Amino acid sequence: MPTPKQMEKMARLVGGNAPARHGLAPEDDLPSEYWRALLEDPRVDAASQGIGASGRLLRLSQIPRHLLRVGCRRCARTVEIQKADATRLYGPDAVWRDVGQRLLDKTCTQRTGRHEEDGCWPSYDPT
Repeated sequence: MPTPKQMEKMARLVGGNAPARHGLAPEDDLPSEYWRALLEDPRVDAASQGIGASGRLLRLSQIPRHLLRVGCRRCARTVEIQKADATRLYGPDAVWRDVGQRLLDKTCTQRTGRHEEDGCWPSYDPT
């Protein structure tokens, strides 16, 4: 095992003459460049408009895909429905998250009798 002096010498040889950069302490403020990069991220605009990564908060009339898919993270079932059928059954203003939850709940096999544990855990497929 090298001594601390030998490790410093190896670090200078490998890293050149670059000064060591230390990370921020937990109580330090984050640099302004960090906040600027976060605010300029295009994904921030989508999140602030209520559009999730998979569009689960969109109304059925706003979804461009014709096939909607929702899966259960608990029992690994997947339910697919055409957008036209979902619109006919639930209306064009229905939110996809609510429709997906209803579709899973209608065929759920994970019933325990406890409200907290009953039902499926939806996972909305973005494709």
